[in-house]
Amino acid sequence: MRAADVVAKRLYEQGCRWAFGMPGGEVLTLLDALDRAGITFVMCRHENAAGFMAEATYHRTGVPGILLATVGPGALNGINVVENARQDRVPLVVLTGCVDADVAQVYTHQVLDQPQVFRPITKASFTLNAGAAHVIIDKALGIATEGRPGPVHIDVPISVAEAKASGEGVLRPEALPAVPTGPALDIAKTALAEAKRPLIITGLDVLSEEGAACVTKAAEMLQAPVITSYKAKGLIPEDHPLALGGAGLSPKADKALLPLIAEADVILCIGYDPIEMRQGWTNPWDPAAQVVIDVTAVPNTHYMHHATHNIIGDPIETVRVLLPQTPLPGWDSDAAERARITLREGFAPAETWGPGQAIAICQEVLPDDTLITADSGAHRILLSQMWTCRFPRALTQSSGFCTMGCAVPLAIGAKLVERDRTVVSFSGDAGFLMVVGELATAAEQGIAPIFVVFVDASLALIELKQRGRQMKNVGVDFDRPDVAAVGRAFGGNGVSVSDAEALRAALHAAIEADTFSVIAVEIDKRAYDGTF
Repeated sequence: MRAADVVAKRLYEQGCRWAFGMPGGEVLTLLDALDRAGITFVMCRHENAAGFMAEATYHRTGVPGILLATVGPGALNGINVVENARQDRVPLVVLTGCVDADVAQVYTHQVLDQPQVFRPITKASFTLNAGAAHVIIDKALGIATEGRPGPVHIDVPISVAEAKASGEGVLRPEALPAVPTGPALDIAKTALAEAKRPLIITGLDVLSEEGAACVTKAAEMLQAPVITSYKAKGLIPEDHPLALGGAGLSPKADKALLPLIAEADVILCIGYDPIEMRQGWTNPWDPAAQVVIDVTAVPNTHYMHHATHNIIGDPIETVRVLLPQTPLPGWDSDAAERARITLREGFAPAETWGPGQAIAICQEVLPDDTLITADSGAHRILLSQMWTCRFPRALTQSSGFCTMGCAVPLAIGAKLVERDRTVVSFSGDAGFLMVVGELATAAEQGIAPIFVVFVDASLALIELKQRGRQMKNVGVDFDRPDVAAVGRAFGGNGVSVSDAEALRAALHAAIEADTFSVIAVEIDKRAYDGTF
């Protein structure tokens, strides 16, 4: 077998069935090997979008995504999504082509030290060699998936990809989840058992079906309200009476949630990392006056908050040990219910046309098992507060890195895996225009996601901040594009809507369509004022 075949075969054995990217001469052997192994390659229009499609396949299958990029500009085009994968705990295998080491000494065209570039934003970077190809790919997969998942990089020289592989790799047994022991665990367990006003805050380090079961059971045993980060929405069904929805970016939501956190006597953080949160969530509690139990997979080095008890171990298994044997009675005050009412009223569907009414109509019309993706921007904050997620990963977005242009490729990747499921992306017009070329990818793959685009011809969130600082309007507005026409130009359906009934009709048609649909939701500038 060629070294490239060894890599491809091991990826297939791991469960990988798709790879995404833009090919170049330096990765042709890798491309051939992936195809021979049974891994479908999807040619995308940009490596950054390709990485988000790969991420989406991970969310739908649980196996690592694959990004394939050629030497130089191809590899560097993926930098954004690789860092996003690091921050959002996505096991992404990044395969980059490169020239041979001896050639690099005398040839400079498109040549740079790619491992040096990728090393700070991945869990590990390798350079493939034929004698250890088995070991390198097995190491890469173990590192990508164990502990906190994240990206790994393998630089593949041209001649190494083609070289006959020698040696054998020894597959390492899967690591078992670690559960801490000792006095600190016993003290924390006692504190939970005696809690009068327990509260749970949870995040993306337990974002899985198993994590959802753990969080829901913890909430019910403790009778504790649950706050999630945005990417962790659905870890407890958000129509559950103990669910308080997502948090972190909305000042309006913070006004309801931060006072509730201050009233809690015991706070249990389950896999919560404040990487998704803004500065208002810096030290949101007092570990000297409240008992804060922070259960994390790795030590706290962010210093955005501190805890009374820092417990390092597998969050799911640790929480199972911490829970009391019998359910607690619940809060001895109505503070949690008041917060729930405040949130419900604060993000109630709008009575007039605008982004809030449009989001409410989408949730009303779309099936309950719809998968949605959200781009960064003002619409994302409102959507994340309004949308009810009944299962984990119902809503996928770029949370830690908050990168624009992610929603469309995330939806394409999800739809490739689950072709019979309704998949909808929500973008602002600026973010949509960044990745509009990927509509061609959707058309070529014969899939029918729905792309909802809020059209206000403005970087609304940035304009809002600019106005809040009493600055002149500069660099945030642009000409209003005909987004619907763009959808039709790429072979899909395209329609513009500017009222509730037109949106309902467009959604019903899009659900039944056999090709992708672009729905341009026309809204006024400043339509987000006061919404979040």
